Amino acid sequence: MAEVIGIDLGTTYSCVAFMDGNIPTIIPNLEGNNTTPSVVSFTGTGQVLVGLPAWRQAITNPENTVYSVKRLIGKKYNSPEMEGLSSRLPYRIVEAANGDILIEAGGRLYSPQEISAYILEYLKKCAENYLGTKVEEAVITVPAYFNDHQRQATKDAATICGLNVLRIINEPTAASLAYGFNTRKNGQVAVYDLGGGTFDITVLEIQDGVFHVLSTSGDTFLGGDDFDNRIIGWLLEEFRKEHGIDLSQDRFALQRIREAAEKAKRELSFVLETEINLPFISSSGGNSLHIQKTINRSFLESLTADLVDRTLTICQKALEEARMDVSKIDEVILVGGQTRMPLVRDRVAEFFRRPPAARINPDEIVAMGAALQASIIKGESRDLVLLLDVTPFSLGIETENGTFQKIIEKNTTIPARKTMPFTTVEDNQRRVRIHVLQGESPLARENTSLATFDLVGIEPAPAGVPQIDVTFEIDADGIIKVSARDVGTGREQKVEIKPSAGLLPGELQQIIERRQKEVSGRDEEGLL
Repeated sequence: MAEVIGIDLGTTYSCVAFMDGNIPTIIPNLEGNNTTPSVVSFTGTGQVLVGLPAWRQAITNPENTVYSVKRLIGKKYNSPEMEGLSSRLPYRIVEAANGDILIEAGGRLYSPQEISAYILEYLKKCAENYLGTKVEEAVITVPAYFNDHQRQATKDAATICGLNVLRIINEPTAASLAYGFNTRKNGQVAVYDLGGGTFDITVLEIQDGVFHVLSTSGDTFLGGDDFDNRIIGWLLEEFRKEHGIDLSQDRFALQRIREAAEKAKRELSFVLETEINLPFISSSGGNSLHIQKTINRSFLESLTADLVDRTLTICQKALEEARMDVSKIDEVILVGGQTRMPLVRDRVAEFFRRPPAARINPDEIVAMGAALQASIIKGESRDLVLLLDVTPFSLGIETENGTFQKIIEKNTTIPARKTMPFTTVEDNQRRVRIHVLQGESPLARENTSLATFDLVGIEPAPAGVPQIDVTFEIDADGIIKVSARDVGTGREQKVEIKPSAGLLPGELQQIIERRQKEVSGRDEEGLL
């Protein structure tokens, strides 16, 4: 019987787990580590490296080594978050014909879904190697604040590598499942999830095996990478002041600086001071130039305090949306590697007025929760657990003058169904166009477009007389169905929204066929 696994597909590190009997258990990768760097590298000989072998290529082969792809998946090239990002990456990103992002590496262009598929395929291979059986199904986690495009793109990545996704589950919700499972603790819990690329806060209530999410909020462009970038920016500016050279234009030097910045950041979680030493980083007038800087914890905290403050502002928003005072929170769970930073832990403890729980490794708890959810879906869990999640964004339609009318509000428990009446704006109007949107802005153009369809055959009548009932339905998997019905004639039009992140079914199939040919040449030690 094929095993089902849980996968935390992270920005900087990924993790995979399964249920060993009734215990969520981490599966080590081929190097024996519990987490795998979310890095893919294309070598000059045509090999594809994933994980630690790929990470080792970052300095010697920076233009063909791809990391932080989770920040790109499901995004448009011209989206606000992408502004200036290409100048900070050693590999090239370009705009696709449809406005999506493509990554140039290994002599050709890849979608972020394809790069993510390499990581998922490696994790699948690790699981099959460890379990001694085929793996075909998985629950995969995403940030709670991922929109439908990003969620669908993640599912596409799994499809490319031959994984059937049983469910996409929010990372903080998965963490809460792993934390609360078998503890029989009841109460209100806040899950503070600060990973490599994203931040989420989820407030939920656990009561006798029922995990009821009350609210979720976040920022899909706030994470450990941004903390690294503050050190990188400081080093670049100091070098420019001293030598008049802009190292940001040197991809090899920039990658060396990036690795040194991340290393210093990690060390400062355990020591008060560390040294950044990068010999022969550049040259001028025939002389070699070096970077040698001492950085202490208090200086790093001054560089990044505003980033931590941003997370706490989002925490306050989530509490308000849950209609809950911070004094009502019984437990705080930390998720994500960036929560190891002492400043983060101290500020979170100060904000929630209690020290956070430290019972489960923050790098592994999400994958464990995903494995648990997979077991529940398959009916293999011995304990009854009911998960009531929420929709992270409001859903509605565009109305007259380009405004956005919400029909299902964000943080509504799913499954959900709601109907709202509308009418015509012109005399004898025979057709109504329904533009389905996702977001929070009162302006339609500032939200994410999900689908457009027409309701035709409305009986001629003065403006404002016909009644058009628009109904939104969201199932437990987050699939949205929208219908519009003319009450007078009974005519109805429906659409099931499975948002695409840019890969059409034909394109997806082409990628799958190409990957199947590549698989025949895979090797050991992270080679795919």
